[in-house]
Amino acid sequence: MTSVSQDHGLLPSSSVAPSATKVVSFSTQGLLTQSDHHMEEAGRGGDRRGAGGGGGGGGIPSIIQSQSEIDPSVNVDASAGVKPVDKRTLDYVLRSGLAGGVAGCAAKTIVAPLDRVKILFQASNPEFAKYTGSWFGLASAIRDINRSEGVRGLFKGHSATLLRIFPYAAIKFLAYEQIRAALIPSRDKETPFRRLISGSMAGITSVFFTYPLEVIRVRLAFETKHESRSSLSAICRRIYQEQITARSVAGTTASAVDAVTPRSGLTNFYRGFAPTLVGMIPYAGVSFLTHDTIGDWLRSPSLAPYTTIPNSESSSPRSSLPRKKRRPSRPQLTASAELFSGAMAGLISQTSAYPLEVIRRRMQVGGAVGDGHRLKMAETARKIWLEKGFRGFWVGLTIGYVKVVPMVATSFFIYERAKWWLGI
Repeated sequence: MTSVSQDHGLLPSSSVAPSATKVVSFSTQGLLTQSDHHMEEAGRGGDRRGAGGGGGGGGIPSIIQSQSEIDPSVNVDASAGVKPVDKRTLDYVLRSGLAGGVAGCAAKTIVAPLDRVKILFQASNPEFAKYTGSWFGLASAIRDINRSEGVRGLFKGHSATLLRIFPYAAIKFLAYEQIRAALIPSRDKETPFRRLISGSMAGITSVFFTYPLEVIRVRLAFETKHESRSSLSAICRRIYQEQITARSVAGTTASAVDAVTPRSGLTNFYRGFAPTLVGMIPYAGVSFLTHDTIGDWLRSPSLAPYTTIPNSESSSPRSSLPRKKRRPSRPQLTASAELFSGAMAGLISQTSAYPLEVIRRRMQVGGAVGDGHRLKMAETARKIWLEKGFRGFWVGLTIGYVKVVPMVATSFFIYERAKWWLGI
């Protein structure tokens, strides 16, 4: 058992003066708690010393109260000179947001060519429909894009991706940290359901603020060489001016309908938003739940010697932060263990949400194909079913696995390492 001395340091319990009123121990959660072992007359002497700061253990009761009243999301470490983690501070929010944004950009860059092909498959681009369902469809599609558009064609729409993914990933990760701290204030409150809800709410929050950029990115990626090349501003203008039109009719009636039908304007940038929200519940929720659950398993006593970095419970020793500002954390997983955890998170989450993702993609490009008729979620699902049946909801899933597994693994790996280096 350890005790709090007068100078707020840590000394063996035998070093505390006999007049000390209370013995303080650290719980397994790292929080200060009062021990059941109280000395006689602790109640009478504690109030006097807490108020007047008398000798011996003066001021200890006030210390106990101030530490115990800290929100449970504040993690207190027993290591001398290590600052407790308070996730509510602006410093923590900025650092976690930076770590998340960098992680998202790095992960998306790695899989950008696969993302382009997957969008072409999901949205049923006429030029690439012949490759869907083929074992070599991915390689053939990449070859055709490279032949007609060059290497830059494989990264078409990636600039819009980076503009979207940095705020998206930053908001997602920092929102998860904040929501998780609110829903899971202590370890006894930590359940798989709370983890799932934390991840789902974080995903919904991030996608709400960045969804228009996602629509722009998909439209850029959907265009091919044979169509007129469009700039970012031209794409935005085209999306804004698209109309919700009735099915095409002939002659002057069509002109009359076109004249009286109001333009959608900004609402066009939220095409497919409903299935995105529905799909985010299983995708983001399952992703964070799987990653954290596997991470806990890999940190279990039987596996920790093989899957964790020794002496990594606090910030990286090479962190730019002064030692007193470094914050405690869980033991860091090795690169292979962290990548495995993220890969499994990507695999399971992608499978659970993929049909909704296909519906969303078809809705996002609705104004660029066919007669421009804007379909609702149920109508889009029915159209996919009539065109390709059950398999239509899983078009591009193989590419999805090839893309999402390394992307999510990279994202979680860089995020965890960035947090460690940034001292959070």
